Amino acid sequence: MSTTMIKTVMATVAVLVCQSCMIGKKYKSPELDMPARIAENETDTSSFADMKWWQIYGDPTLQKLIRQTIDNNKDMLIAAWRVEELRRLQRVNTAALLPSVGADVSASHEAENYGGNNLDKSTTYNAKLRFNWELDLWGNLRWARQKGINDYLQSVEARRALRMTLVAEVATAYFEIVALDNELAIVRQTLNTRQEGVRQAKIRFEGGLTSEISYRQAQVELARTATLIPELERKIAAKENQIALLAGQYPNKVARGVMLNETIIPDSQLPTGLPSELLKRRPDVREAEYRLKGANALVGVAYTDMFPKITISGLYGLEMENNFAEFFRSPYGYVSGQLLAPLFSWGKLRAKYKAQQAAYIQETERYKKTVLTVFREANDAIVAFNKVRDALVTKRRLEQASRSYIDLARLQYINGVIGYLDVLDAQRAYFDAQIGLSNAIRDEQIAMVQLYKALGGGWYTDDHEESDLHAPTSDEPQKNKKDRRTVKNKN
Repeated sequence: MSTTMIKTVMATVAVLVCQSCMIGKKYKSPELDMPARIAENETDTSSFADMKWWQIYGDPTLQKLIRQTIDNNKDMLIAAWRVEELRRLQRVNTAALLPSVGADVSASHEAENYGGNNLDKSTTYNAKLRFNWELDLWGNLRWARQKGINDYLQSVEARRALRMTLVAEVATAYFEIVALDNELAIVRQTLNTRQEGVRQAKIRFEGGLTSEISYRQAQVELARTATLIPELERKIAAKENQIALLAGQYPNKVARGVMLNETIIPDSQLPTGLPSELLKRRPDVREAEYRLKGANALVGVAYTDMFPKITISGLYGLEMENNFAEFFRSPYGYVSGQLLAPLFSWGKLRAKYKAQQAAYIQETERYKKTVLTVFREANDAIVAFNKVRDALVTKRRLEQASRSYIDLARLQYINGVIGYLDVLDAQRAYFDAQIGLSNAIRDEQIAMVQLYKALGGGWYTDDHEESDLHAPTSDEPQKNKKDRRTVKNKN
C-alpha cells in the first residue's frame, strides 16, 4: 500500500470525524415549580444542614460510632466497590471511541503428499498490525459514554445518600439506647423506692397504724415495677445488636454516654434554607437526576442506532512464504471501509427508540416524585421538630409538678393526713412523668436527627471534601480514603 493511499485514507477519516455531529435531544432539567419556602413561617436563610455531622453530634462516643459505621458498614463497602466498578466501566465506553489495534505474529509449516508420490512443503511467516475503528458520525458512541458517566455519578450519589442515612440511623439508635438506659435507671430507682415503701407499710401494718390493704398494695406496686426491668434489658440488648450490625460488627457491648437534660442544638432558630439549596444538598435528589440523564442518553443511543455505521479496518505488516531471508523485505497491507445501514428491520429500531422515550418519561416522573417526597420529608421533619420541642416544655413542667406533689404526699402521709393509696398515686404520677420527660428528650434528639437528614445533612466526609468519586482500588477497601473528583460532568 503506497504512502499516498495511506495519506488519502487518513485525510478522509479526519474530515469525517471533524464533520461528525452528536444528534439527539440534549438533556434539560424538568420544570419543578418549587414552592417559595420549604415550610411556612420558617426562616429561609443558610441552613444548619450545611454543617458537618461531627459539628451537629458533639458527643465523642457517638462520633466514634458514626465513623466506625462509615468505615465498616457492609452496605457502605458494597456501595464503594459499586462506584469502583462503574468507574472502571467508563474506560470501556471511552475506549470504544478510539481505534482498536492488535498484533498478529505467526509461523506455520504445512506438508502435503497426495498419492504418496508428490510431497509438497510450505512454510509461512506472518507479522502484522490490525486496527478497527468505528467512526462515531452521529454520536452513538458518545451517547453511550454519557450513559456510563451518569451511571457512575449516580453510584457516587447513591453512596453519599447511604452515608447520610447511616449517620441518621446510628445517631437515632444511639439516642434511643441512651434513653433506654435512662429509663432503666428510673425504673431501678423507683424499684428501690417501692422496696422502702413496702418496708414502711409492713411496719405500720404490724404496728396497727394501717390496714393490711395498704401493705398488699405496696407489694403489688413493687412487683409491677420489677416486671419492667427484663423488658427494658431486652430492648437495650437488641439496640446494642442493631448498632453493632450498622458498624459491621458482631453483637457486642456498645459504649455510650448518659442522657443530657437538654438537647444541644447548634442554632436555636434552625433555619431551613431555600428550596433550591435543599435539592443541591440531598444526594438522593442528585442520584435521581443522574438516573434521568442516563435515561436521556439511552434515548440518544436508540435514535442514532437508526443511522448507518461506518467502520474502517486495516492491516499492515510483513508476510513471506518459504524464504525467511526475504521476510523483512516483504511488506503487506490493506485498508477497507464498511458501511452498515439498517434498511428494513420491521420497525424494530424505531420501536426501541419509542420505548426508550417512554422510559425517559418514566424517569422524569420518578425524579419529580423524588423531589416531592424530599419536600414532604423536610416539611414533616420541621413540623415534628417544632411540636416535639413544645411537648418537651410541657412534660418538663409536668415532671417538676409531679416531684413537688410526691414530696407533699409523703409529708402528709407521715403526719397521717392522707392514706397510703394517695402516696402510691403520687408515686405513679411521678414515675410516669419521669418516663415521659425522658422520652420527650429522646424524641427531641431524634427529631433533630431527622430534620438534619431531611434537609440533606450528614453525607459529608471527615476531610471536608464534597466529592467521593474514587472508591478503594486495593484488595481491601481503605478506611478514611480521601474523596477525589476524577470526572467532570459535561452533560
